[in-house]
Amino acid sequence: MKFNVLAEMEYSARSAGTIILNIHALRTPHQTVISETFATDPYIKVEELTSVHGENRLMRFEIEEAGTIKVNYQATIDNLCEVKDFTEVTEVPVAHMDHTIFPYLYPSRYCQSDKLYRLAHNLFGHIYNPFEKVATLTNWIHRNVLYLSGSTNSQTSAFDTVTEQAGVCRDFAHLGIALCRALTIPARYFTGYAYQLKPADFHACFEAYIGNEWVLFDATRLVPLNGLLKIASGRDAADTAIANIFGDVLFTSMLVSCELAEDGFTPFYYEDGQLKGLSYL
Repeated sequence: MKFNVLAEMEYSARSAGTIILNIHALRTPHQTVISETFATDPYIKVEELTSVHGENRLMRFEIEEAGTIKVNYQATIDNLCEVKDFTEVTEVPVAHMDHTIFPYLYPSRYCQSDKLYRLAHNLFGHIYNPFEKVATLTNWIHRNVLYLSGSTNSQTSAFDTVTEQAGVCRDFAHLGIALCRALTIPARYFTGYAYQLKPADFHACFEAYIGNEWVLFDATRLVPLNGLLKIASGRDAADTAIANIFGDVLFTSMLVSCELAEDGFTPFYYEDGQLKGLSYL
């Protein structure tokens, strides 16, 4: 399915500084960037960087003097996702996992899976099918954590979310990741553009490694899963920040949109009890 995405951001620099943006759609075997433009006003030479594992497309540029900087990114993206039946899937033993998956098994800054081991096993350890296990914990988060804008900050972790029982998409994703890892299921953070998200913004969810592939889950249930366009993956939000700012530079405004570029979209959501999931690469 083809989508048009847009991101406009504005910064106010009080002195020289550097900005590293992470707003470009990722190129993967299942996600094609058909066309894209990136511009700054005033014009600044921009360097494109790719993370070591190809999970982020970063744009780095230097601000030489005080002033206002505007950034505009537009792209047309074609994403191909598959709905698969995971009824017969079994857990992949750690001994059989590729070593590149290991970082997504370990506790990380916002996903303290080691602190949630007992909770995860008490609630979900009895479930044999790994897809059902992750779908059940995702539903549990949806039912037990209130989606509340402004209720958390950049320091909020999965452990905090369990305690406060409130958060935003970032917190829902971190909790899902931490619970998966506590159950020895690799999980990673997904940030991207989201069709039908209101108000329009960047969105976060997570992917779990099931049957040797990454399967998408979203405990917020705010958008159809097949309306998500990937920007980046990482251990948690620290790896996938939309912007990293160095120097006396302030973020002042942002506009994000994601719209269909063709007809025929059929939204896909998980239903309680179903063992069919959406697979992205």
